[in-house]
Amino acid sequence: MNHTTLRHSFKLGLLPMAVLLAAAGPAMATNGYFAHGYGLKAKGMGGASQAMSQDAFGGANNPASMVFAGSRLDLGVDLFMPKRDAERTGTGSPLDGKVESDKTSFYVPELGYNRMLGADQSIGLTVYGNGGLNTDYPQGSFNCGSPTGNNILCGSGRLGVDMMQLMFAPTYALKLNESHALGASLLVGYQRFKAEGLQAFDNAQQSEAPGSVTNNGYDSSTGVGMRLGWQGRLGSVVTLGASYSTRLHMGKFDKYKGLFAEQGSFDIPSNFGLGIGVTPMSGLTIALDVNRINYSEVASVGNAGAVPAQLGSANGPGFGWHDINVVKLGVQWQATNALAVRAGYNKGQNPIASSDVTFNILAPGVMTTHYTMGWTWAVSPTSEFSGAYMVAPRSSVSGASLLGNFPGFPPSTETIGMKQSSFGLAWAWKY
Repeated sequence: MNHTTLRHSFKLGLLPMAVLLAAAGPAMATNGYFAHGYGLKAKGMGGASQAMSQDAFGGANNPASMVFAGSRLDLGVDLFMPKRDAERTGTGSPLDGKVESDKTSFYVPELGYNRMLGADQSIGLTVYGNGGLNTDYPQGSFNCGSPTGNNILCGSGRLGVDMMQLMFAPTYALKLNESHALGASLLVGYQRFKAEGLQAFDNAQQSEAPGSVTNNGYDSSTGVGMRLGWQGRLGSVVTLGASYSTRLHMGKFDKYKGLFAEQGSFDIPSNFGLGIGVTPMSGLTIALDVNRINYSEVASVGNAGAVPAQLGSANGPGFGWHDINVVKLGVQWQATNALAVRAGYNKGQNPIASSDVTFNILAPGVMTTHYTMGWTWAVSPTSEFSGAYMVAPRSSVSGASLLGNFPGFPPSTETIGMKQSSFGLAWAWKY
């Protein structure tokens, strides 16, 4: 295929994929609201990717890996299946009860493209999503004084939020020599958000901008950042990798300036990772990553829910998420020339403390443990199919309800919980 035909084919394939990604609305809530891995090969290995160079998802993992990955196109979709619930106990009244979030299946597409420029340079594009602030609770049988009943946070009608973050990562990578490479990705972020059922907080006492708290439909914002990476091979046995992503300063959600701290600000936090891959024998690779996500640097995410300030103010309440560390361990075995099989374990910290359960009814990102498996089948020298499966046992957090601070609302305990599974398939073309 000549260069003109390749460029034409790439453009035709990218447009519908980008539209599909934008429409899908990823709903991941695995390592906080970051995915447990990016690219189905990494997902099959617990997300381990810093020292791996198997596909074109370096823009989401380690940009330096792209120059070792070769020219390729990766297209995939993950069926993500979270089950979320929230419960209040202890009031001995109709304020007690349990609800489960509806909509438990989400399709999460992925795209990676890489092209070698000679033997020592590459350019590419990774398109991926974050998400996870997604819930859709029915009103239930709660009664906070309304004659028609209330949802679990004392609003009316359905309760929930929907946050989607879509990232475009054009990437350049350069080999310093045969064993070491540097890479850089420009991160162009698009996000959209809506909230409903928060009428109990949509007043001058709770918010500095009443009318900009809930039930205003979708709002969107954009921003930019950068991811930098290095990957180095120490002989034929050990590969090392490291990457750092800056904070993405996103535009504000004007429709929700009375909900999020700093008048609707919701940036994407910085994060970094270190990894090692070891090949102790032919066909067997063991990979280990350690990642850090700095949720606390974003006020609307990191501020505690019980701060003495109005929603939407500079120091207003947030979800109270702490910074977390994540360990990703994966094993890959090349069983035959055509078949590779994988397994992985992902262990992260829970970003939510018991003192911040109430607001996190909207975003129960409490997952800590994930088990994964995956495979790749090469049907020809230029074409392969991959699959990955993940299961995460239920995690939960309980704490005193912040609604106990409302006049006439008795003390109570709230519990949020989630369990997950996902299954994905991908096709890759190597050219």
